[in-house]
Amino acid sequence: MLTPERQQIILELLKTKNVVTVHEMCEATDASVSTIRRDLAQLESEEKLRRVHGGASRLHSKITEPTVMEKSAKNISEKKAIASYAASLVENGDCVYLDAGTSTMQMVPFLRGKDIVVVTNGFHLIDPLIKNEIETYILGGKMKVKTGAVVGAKALDSIETYRFDKSFIGINGIHEKYGYTTPDPEEAIMKRKAIGLSQKSYILADHSKLKEVTFSKVAEISEASIITSYHEKDELKQLKSLTTVEVVRK
Repeated sequence: MLTPERQQIILELLKTKNVVTVHEMCEATDASVSTIRRDLAQLESEEKLRRVHGGASRLHSKITEPTVMEKSAKNISEKKAIASYAASLVENGDCVYLDAGTSTMQMVPFLRGKDIVVVTNGFHLIDPLIKNEIETYILGGKMKVKTGAVVGAKALDSIETYRFDKSFIGINGIHEKYGYTTPDPEEAIMKRKAIGLSQKSYILADHSKLKEVTFSKVAEISEASIITSYHEKDELKQLKSLTTVEVVRK
């Protein structure tokens, strides 16, 4: 079987299943494991799939944004480990920006008792911030129902009045070539602005966001440090050459 034909079969398998194992690809193409792995490396370099441990997964849509509830239900233990480490970086006296992400929301209980001020554009962060007795400023503007993020011109005007010691940003895609990306341009602008107003910025993302690229660019990799979760596959070598990467275990 010719290489293009074999690779087309692999891509067709991924259309029917989000994740396909190497064994399944070998059976479908009557090819060896080493041949399939070479195919996967080539297809990933062409941004046609994403290699995962034991197989490959279909690339996410560049414009599809999961809801807060959908994101909250995924990789919970990893997000809590990331959030705990991120919160440990916050010191008494800090003015902190928490982006409207589910990983940043997980930080809130770990911030309880710290003498800090938080600014956020995350509508769903308000209740946990109040419950944990954290002094908070919420940005004004248009709220996106799907993600709970406050965005738009008024939100940009509002955030311009602040300066941050540290910002913590949720993200949908991390790629050494294409940088940090998110599906919605308005949210990308808010994330970019927060990074620009911060002395130090951190990207919070579990390992599923690595090698992903979505529609709107937020920043270059070098403009923020990454806090991510442990994964068996080493996807961090190139990222570590561009910025500080902290890997936490769940």
